[in-house]
Amino acid sequence: MPSLFSTHAGALIRGDAPASASGRLRRSVISDVIVVAGILAVLGAVAALLPQVNAAIGPQGIPSSISTDPHLLPYYALRSVFRMFIALGFSFLFTVVYGLAAARSRRLGAILIPLLDILQSVPILGFLSATITIWLVLFPGSILGVEAASIFAIFTSQAWNMTFSFHRSLMSEPPELDEAARLLQLSHWQRFWKLDVPNSMIPLLWNCMMSVGGGWFFLTASEMISVNNSTYVLPGIGSYVAEASERQQLGNIGWAILTMVIVVVLIDFCLWKPLTAWAEKFRITSNSSVSQKRSLVLSVIRQSHLNDVLATIGRPIADVLDRLTLPLGRTGAHWHVRGTRSRIGDVLFAVVAAAVSIFGVVLWFDYIREGAGIAEIWHVAGLGFLTFLRVMLLTLICSIIWVPIGAMIGMNPKLARFFQPVIQILASFPANFTFPLVTLWFIAWHIDINWGNLLLMSLGTQWYILFNVIAGASAIPDDLREMSRSLGMGTWQRWKTLILPAVFGAWCTGGVTAAGGAWNASIVSETVSYGHTTLTATGLGSYIAASTAEGNMPRTLLSVTMMSIFVVVVNRVFWHPLERLADRRFSLTA
Repeated sequence: MPSLFSTHAGALIRGDAPASASGRLRRSVISDVIVVAGILAVLGAVAALLPQVNAAIGPQGIPSSISTDPHLLPYYALRSVFRMFIALGFSFLFTVVYGLAAARSRRLGAILIPLLDILQSVPILGFLSATITIWLVLFPGSILGVEAASIFAIFTSQAWNMTFSFHRSLMSEPPELDEAARLLQLSHWQRFWKLDVPNSMIPLLWNCMMSVGGGWFFLTASEMISVNNSTYVLPGIGSYVAEASERQQLGNIGWAILTMVIVVVLIDFCLWKPLTAWAEKFRITSNSSVSQKRSLVLSVIRQSHLNDVLATIGRPIADVLDRLTLPLGRTGAHWHVRGTRSRIGDVLFAVVAAAVSIFGVVLWFDYIREGAGIAEIWHVAGLGFLTFLRVMLLTLICSIIWVPIGAMIGMNPKLARFFQPVIQILASFPANFTFPLVTLWFIAWHIDINWGNLLLMSLGTQWYILFNVIAGASAIPDDLREMSRSLGMGTWQRWKTLILPAVFGAWCTGGVTAAGGAWNASIVSETVSYGHTTLTATGLGSYIAASTAEGNMPRTLLSVTMMSIFVVVVNRVFWHPLERLADRRFSLTA
């Protein structure tokens, strides 16, 4: 029987080791070629699109329609993807800055978190009606103004749930890791990269996926902007579907759906699957996952020299940033001034905030009284209550369905490998692309739109709950799972004592963003049309859509404010107490 040494010696004599080395070198070279080709392809696509984005507006102004030739769909899809990821980049920057400010400053947090409730409740049509003129003035004579308005609209459908997720991760960091950061006296910059970002990576990544899905859902409204009795149409797959629906071209709608499926699958394969596999290293657990997530794209990147290049470039930059940020203080220092000065500052801060709020309310009331009338306030409040009932019913139904499914997927790597791409595709697919077909179904089956729009709203909002629950379940430490099995817990006892408490905080985050998304989705789901047939449900969403299209600013402001009031009150009365309960009793890191 040959020894281990003799086996290796024979392999060296036969030349097996050099062959193995040459094989690794060949794979590395192939990976480098693929990575370089991919980078060049992305840069080439961006370079080809930039001149189109900044094109001058002709004598006829901005076109009010686009061609529905199916051969243009790849170009339209590329324009839409370009807008989507520019908006995602701005959403990420907003998330980091806003989330850190709200988590690290007690006074700012008292203002920023309620303000975030208001921001997520304001519909994208409300933002567009208030900002479209500003963007056109900033970029006169260029279609870039409308492009900026469209990207801003997509941003407003992406940023809020990412910010909620990041803020929650910051507020629920493991105490032992926080103490370690303080003992090591990390600078605030070092703490951000070594603790804040890794701890929030998994839920933030899942919410990035959901944000892209939310952006697709509002793609039509952001590419075919109808405000103030004017329509601005940008080349994109969302405006293509709207135009084909108006012309009753079912075949072209089918081609657009097929194109969108291809786009979503490619994004999942090239971006989301590699990122979720890479993010597994940030899980807080004493054991490695039983079955690691894999990605062909990530494997190619790891076999290439891209990591070496990034490390060579990044390390000197990181060292310089570490030195530059040291004057900002270290983690061990207090963020706030304690004692009498702190209490005086709190009083002054509250007085200023109250004075500004009262002044704003007085101006708002005078404007609404003169432009819409006092009676219109009660009418809009009644419409808001109807939409509120739909939102609460929808949130309850989606929670009952998706919490157990999401928990099972998040805790089972085999299920996650199979269902995660499917879920990402379904969540990223713009459900309103199917609205023309659903409208025909409602008409054929005589389904009341007042009930049928619950289905339409759920197509765009149920994924917030599912994605957050999957992220929460996947973050359950392996040792707790093994302990529950070792103790011989039954299925119900395991769900009662481990799984449901562990995902409760994630469900709260998903629930509050799903409810906010449902309010926004009511605008595009309470009024649906195909050709010359339009179905309109009674509610606040259809009222906002109509007043925005008419350019009636007093009614638009009144309806947007009413929606914000409903969302903020529900969050304060219902969701925030549940989140505090989750932090106090069901946090795995407490």
